[in-house]
Amino acid sequence: VAKDLGLQLPMLRDRGFRIVSEGRTQYFALHGKTGHLVTAERIDREQLCRLVEKCVLRCELIVEGQM
Repeated sequence: VAKDLGLQLPMLRDRGFRIVSEGRTQYFALHGKTGHLVTAERIDREQLCRLVEKCVLRCELIVEGQM
């Protein structure tokens, strides 16, 4: 994520960031040491998208401050 935003990892940490998923369960997180987007919870496709052929989980990255 840091690479995609064109930021060095310390800059990303200093800006205050968070990953927000739809619903109550937060499935994704940002790894503090690497800046990689990682799974924070077990993702059960059958539970989330029972009869749907294409399963999509949306999330947003919120970064504080100007970019």
